[in-house]
Amino acid sequence: MPKISRTDAGKILSKAVEYHGFVFLAGTTAADLSKDIKGQTREVLAEIDRLLEVNGTDKTRLLQAQIWVKDIRDRDAMNEIWSAWLPPGEAPVRACVQANMADPRHLVEIMVTACK
Repeated sequence: MPKISRTDAGKILSKAVEYHGFVFLAGTTAADLSKDIKGQTREVLAEIDRLLEVNGTDKTRLLQAQIWVKDIRDRDAMNEIWSAWLPPGEAPVRACVQANMADPRHLVEIMVTACK
């Protein structure tokens, strides 16, 4: 039976799970909630980079992204940072929706799946 590897496994979730060469990241939010949508998006993407690297892959191997924004009017500002972060021609399939966040200071949450 293939091994399932978990990164930073906690009581209710792991930050990442690897199985059969696929890396699934949990929804990632910013730690510094005083930042605006661009600042929080930068922080989230930096953490995604870190978690992908820990699991032996990177953003050039993204397959799917799910993005939640607190206010859909912030989508363009978030997309500005997202688009600059993505390698040219390497965009994953993606959904982006407005959502109520667990903490109202969170402005964006991003969850990705990548392959190795």
